[in-house]
Amino acid sequence: MFDNPVKKALMTRRLTVGSWIQIGHPGNAEIMAKAGFSWLAVDSEHGEVETGDLGNLFRAITNFGTIPMVRVRENDTLEIRRALDLGALGVIVPLVNTAEDARKAVASAKYPPQGVRGFAFHRGNNWGVNFNDYVKAANKNIAVIVMIESKEAVANIDDILSVDGVDSVFIGPYDISGSYGIPGQTDSDIVKNACRQVAEACTRAGKSAGIHIVLPTIETVKKAVDDGFTLLGLGMDTVFLADGAAKWTSFIKGFEAK
Repeated sequence: MFDNPVKKALMTRRLTVGSWIQIGHPGNAEIMAKAGFSWLAVDSEHGEVETGDLGNLFRAITNFGTIPMVRVRENDTLEIRRALDLGALGVIVPLVNTAEDARKAVASAKYPPQGVRGFAFHRGNNWGVNFNDYVKAANKNIAVIVMIESKEAVANIDDILSVDGVDSVFIGPYDISGSYGIPGQTDSDIVKNACRQVAEACTRAGKSAGIHIVLPTIETVKKAVDDGFTLLGLGMDTVFLADGAAKWTSFIKGFEAK
């Protein structure tokens, strides 16, 4: 019923670039989608987004041909089911530290017999109009991405990647830094080494390595690609808004000081 180019990119380890939505208004999502990202992930974990906002955000995102994804609040079966029913074509699951956590995430996103997702009429299948086609295509086309954001997850990365149905892993560098006792120090050698371990493990497993570059620069993006990351999340709506506003207020203050 639908074609998901992000899922295809993950399967072939081709570069795919997106960003994050933390402000839960569809106008904001439209602006981000129109910018040209391949995918946008609505951040239900840390953003000002409620479950009831997801449908309208996904409508805004898909209006510009961008793939809608969501970072759910937790690795919870009903949370994942709900996001997919509302139209997400990819789910990014936090709090995955072990292979067992990864198996739970995959099962929650897959219909039986591969998983435990419930069948229903919902927005994703056009309220039942395309029920049969959706059910046939969903397990193959919906991307399942698990977050690596702790020392434990880094230590277990090979086991996590061995779980069938995990399409990619996604590093949260700020959580990684906090897990190692150096919160916010994403440029430290400790965090860089952890990221390198994850990228190398993905290469061995033949799966896509993803990373969120919270404060992107040309140099950090180039380095991420050189390091083998093919799923790149660049900044987020709040960062772009803050940076753009700060640039011009700084400029104006220069005139005011004269």
